[in-house]
Amino acid sequence: MPPVRPGCAAWLCTDQSSAQRMRPGARDSSRFTASIRAAIFTRIMTEACLFCSKCGAQNAAAAQFCTRCGALLGGVPQAITTGPLGIIPATSERYGGFWIRFVAFMIDLILKGIIVLPVSLFMFLIIGAAGRAVSMPFVGVRLVILIIRGVFSALVSWIYEAALESSSYQATLGKMALGLKVTDLAGNRISFARATGRHFAKYVSGMIFFIGYIMAGFTERKQALHDMIAGTLVRRS
Repeated sequence: MPPVRPGCAAWLCTDQSSAQRMRPGARDSSRFTASIRAAIFTRIMTEACLFCSKCGAQNAAAAQFCTRCGALLGGVPQAITTGPLGIIPATSERYGGFWIRFVAFMIDLILKGIIVLPVSLFMFLIIGAAGRAVSMPFVGVRLVILIIRGVFSALVSWIYEAALESSSYQATLGKMALGLKVTDLAGNRISFARATGRHFAKYVSGMIFFIGYIMAGFTERKQALHDMIAGTLVRRS
């Protein structure tokens, strides 16, 4: 290697010292640039949104399900926790299918019968005595009893389901016994009005040869027809 002349050596030393003086400023500049990039990234993530591929509705960036149609969005869940070995656990939702909901229905039917039967017997005695007092034919008395009993049974069923499913329990007693809850498509508690709509939509499910109920066995999120009409889900805890 050829020897370095004194002038060149002085120039090299001057250049190295100037480079050393420039390093703190360069570091400050890189930190400033990094902070700007972080601020821009945070702003983008805050104002970002997701569009549903089915209905086209706009949703928040952290949303997992569409607020309009309930379809699964392609976003990342808000918080992902890992297990003891760093493995991400499964977070799939579980829904109540046809058979578990049928058992819950039978439990509720028995409980509602405990309320309706004694009142029906009392009405039978009162209306029968009034019918005999005015010489009403037995057929007429029987018809009046059937009408009043039907109206009373429908009223009890409506209040029982709508009040409990819209309460903090989010379920009737039969569903509570089997670990089921009724929610909206986003997993939130439903209102009394929506629970009422869901209840009366069950008449539609029953009128088409109960196919509306059977749909809970094979739809993607185990929704019966009345769930689709009311925009609700039956989840398993």
